[in-house]
Amino acid sequence: MVKVAMIGVGAISGIYLKNITNVFKEVELVGVCDLIPERAEKGVQTVKEYIEAGAKAPVPKIYKDMYEAFNDPEVEVVLNLTRPYEHYGVTKAALEHGKHVFSEKPLAADMEEGDELVALAEEKGLLMGGAPDTFMGAGIQTVRKLVDDGYIGDIVATNCAMICHGHETWHPDPEFYYKRAGGPMMDMGPYYVTALVQLIGEAKGVIGMTKKTFPERIITSEPHYGEKIDVDIDTHLTGSIAFANGAVAQICTTFDVHYAPGAQCRFELYGTKGTICVPDPNTFGGPVLVYRPEDQVSGQAIDPGLMAHNAPQYYTGYKEVPLLFDYNENSRALGLSDMCKALRTGRDFRANYQQQHHVLEILTSFEKSSREGRYIPLKTHYTRTAPMQNNPMHGILDD
Repeated sequence: MVKVAMIGVGAISGIYLKNITNVFKEVELVGVCDLIPERAEKGVQTVKEYIEAGAKAPVPKIYKDMYEAFNDPEVEVVLNLTRPYEHYGVTKAALEHGKHVFSEKPLAADMEEGDELVALAEEKGLLMGGAPDTFMGAGIQTVRKLVDDGYIGDIVATNCAMICHGHETWHPDPEFYYKRAGGPMMDMGPYYVTALVQLIGEAKGVIGMTKKTFPERIITSEPHYGEKIDVDIDTHLTGSIAFANGAVAQICTTFDVHYAPGAQCRFELYGTKGTICVPDPNTFGGPVLVYRPEDQVSGQAIDPGLMAHNAPQYYTGYKEVPLLFDYNENSRALGLSDMCKALRTGRDFRANYQQQHHVLEILTSFEKSSREGRYIPLKTHYTRTAPMQNNPMHGILDD
């Protein structure tokens, strides 16, 4: 097992604590740290409850600050779950202390920070990777197999969108979503863009248009009900991504649009032989729907409850494909586990910094393109990481 220290015990930490303690045997959580001590104490109490329920794990220690964790010789990997604009500082300090790092998305707030972190990790020979790892789940991996097998032919284009009115109505601490490194593209875009490069490959350029519709937001969630947020970043971003293989993606992420709950995700992949409705890339599961003219059955329709669209006629002729891989539940920390496995075996891991770096450049290029009024060619390069493999003990058949 690889010994890990968690820095930041906020909203996303709960699922990490659950999966590290109960699911992923490659990872041992030895300590936690948060600027708010009560959060660290709550995290430790959560682990104790899992242990009382039968989990075999040590009770993590509480570090007084992140530097105590970095100086702990027991710690091999730092799990960076801080707020997005803090990712750079925490990751840099951990690398400087000789620790491998896995961080939540995004890699950094901008490409200057991202470039520096990549150079530092390479200089020190340390592993660095991070979220999202949802692309490793059963849903996206099933789509990738269909694409790689040529089931819908060559990829022509894709259209995806994340549509909502922001997080101030439900998140307990939503202000950072409207500050540097926040906004819908940096927050939700990583899920969509990571899935896109996993399915299509390297991108070569971006063009975008962005705007800020509401300069001020009012929090209606607790414990900050009634407080005002000054919006510092663009909250509606849309544009196109040109891929090296000739495919073109259209993407829109917004915090400015009122939209029906449960209908926020749109993700369609178009090939020369058919179309795949890709599941929400912020999840690990399905459904995966496929349309090919030769498969069409007159009058057959998919249950509209399977997808966000409330239009059953839209899915006439679509077929649901069974998920072909493991991990269809919320498996956050899967990417961390994969990196820890790589640390022990020397093999590659999937949620690596090359992917994070390429995705970061795409994400930040939309606003740059809008500001400069031009197409932005990308400087980073990307090679798709290995697809997932099933454990034969699970009974899933080979090709």
